[in-house]
Amino acid sequence: MKTSLFRAVGLLIVSSLLLVACGGGTAAPATSGDTQTAATSAPSAGDEQGRTIKIGYVSPQTGALAPFGEADGFVISQMRDFLANGVQINGVSHPVEIIVKDTQSDPNRAAQVASDLILQDGVDLILVASTPETTNPVSDQCEANGVPCISTVAPWQPWFIGRGGVPGETEFAYTYHFFWGLEDIIEVFLNLWDDVDTNMVVGGLWPNDGDGLAWSSPEVGFPPALEANGYTVVDPGRYENLKDDFSAEITTFRNANVEIVTGVMIPPDLGTFLTQASQQGFTPKMVSIGKAALFPVVVETLPDGLGGGLTTEIWWSPSHPFTSSLTGQTSAELADAFTASTGTQWTQPIGFAHALFEVTVDVLQRTENIDDAASIVEAIKATNLDTIVGTVDWSSGPVPNVAKTPLVGGQWQVGETYPFELNVTANDTFPGIPNTSSTEPR
Repeated sequence: MKTSLFRAVGLLIVSSLLLVACGGGTAAPATSGDTQTAATSAPSAGDEQGRTIKIGYVSPQTGALAPFGEADGFVISQMRDFLANGVQINGVSHPVEIIVKDTQSDPNRAAQVASDLILQDGVDLILVASTPETTNPVSDQCEANGVPCISTVAPWQPWFIGRGGVPGETEFAYTYHFFWGLEDIIEVFLNLWDDVDTNMVVGGLWPNDGDGLAWSSPEVGFPPALEANGYTVVDPGRYENLKDDFSAEITTFRNANVEIVTGVMIPPDLGTFLTQASQQGFTPKMVSIGKAALFPVVVETLPDGLGGGLTTEIWWSPSHPFTSSLTGQTSAELADAFTASTGTQWTQPIGFAHALFEVTVDVLQRTENIDDAASIVEAIKATNLDTIVGTVDWSSGPVPNVAKTPLVGGQWQVGETYPFELNVTANDTFPGIPNTSSTEPR
């Protein structure tokens, strides 16, 4: 029964993603797991023509993390159109080729495709997104081979510390990251929980992976921060991803009278946990989950409406008061364009996939010598750009290789257009992003 449910949820997720790719008409067919989308642009007639600039784009487009890559086809198509006349660097128009690689949600494969981009395709720059299992192995390959890399969609601590970085001591030479940190999501979740009357007993579901180890860290993770704020933390220990039985965790939570459940789960595990918790009569007042609870394609496929009332962090939404430096679109306009292209509800990675290219074009235009990786790195370090996800500024820290972006909290509530819609309900961390509803108990 549990295995059948897991497979059914997984198939629904994959089917939805395939419909997105087909409906948008933007994703090239996969070959051996890779989406080799070569988006080559030509310079305008009369411009001095430079060599083709090759950009590698790496993300999980299939496998357990596939919802993170749901917007890739749309964004790549949009960037192909935008870069149709190349990019101007020092008065020379350079064609641009974008080579897209699918990690299949596998860290080892992420490292391999990054190596292929560097050693076989000869890319000038690699862009990578979505969870430490993707960003870290790709960043490590770039650092080892001296290729500039810009990453996003992973909290900065598992990206920086998880790769051996020591705040105040380490500075990576080629790899740069923009996103928020654990300190931000902890504050966001506390703000969400302040809106609901609970006994302040929190159960943690943190897996044995890069995110789970960081979120559960006794130094920088949730446990010490929650305890400092008066919460009791019930931690049943790390579990392996793709777990098919959460009965032990559910029993532990019930015995401890847990009323809040938090964690950072992959989509199949969230479905398994919620289904088993419902079957076993465990109904916490709040369930605040990072990663899996971010995406409509996951929430809508959970059985029996179990996605309703889930709370999560919101890194980008149509309500974000930001505008693209490339297309001039507002966040709402970009979300609407995605829906018009794909026929599906907006999803958070749209903004950050788009922002990766905003930063890249800005960096390339400021690079003094495009044939010198060090020159590209200098342009990255000097970035101070207002993007669709907020300002990206590597001079502001918290460590030399990290730029932070805004974060707020929200809840999946019954929608007007879709079964559930993600509303901003806790904007204390960034009041400029307006609340669209209020947080309610599940």
